[in-house]
Amino acid sequence: MDEERTEQAAAGATEATGSDDTAGRDLPLPPPTFEFLTLSLRMQAEAHLGLISWDEGQPRKPDFRRARHTIDLMAMLEEKTRGNLTSEERRLLENSLTELRFRYVQMLEESRKKS
Repeated sequence: MDEERTEQAAAGATEATGSDDTAGRDLPLPPPTFEFLTLSLRMQAEAHLGLISWDEGQPRKPDFRRARHTIDLMAMLEEKTRGNLTSEERRLLENSLTELRFRYVQMLEESRKKS
């Protein structure tokens, strides 16, 4: 049922914009899994911390407010899904949160030393 609604919404968006956003793209999208969601949020937090840059040779300045927000989103997700995850999903989320929290504090301290 949800899949059908998603397809209808996508069809409506294509009609509204007059284009199909998948035209010319050959890469398949990954399946919508909990692991993919966790890794997407982790990557988003890492980008906000300046650990990931898509511009070669251009380091990104950390955005601690956005990084903290993403980490808090992941913590909320951990709380709301407690008892409903596989051991692998739980471990991935817990390890990601631990690593991100550590890096956040580490980068914040480095930033304060530079100021």
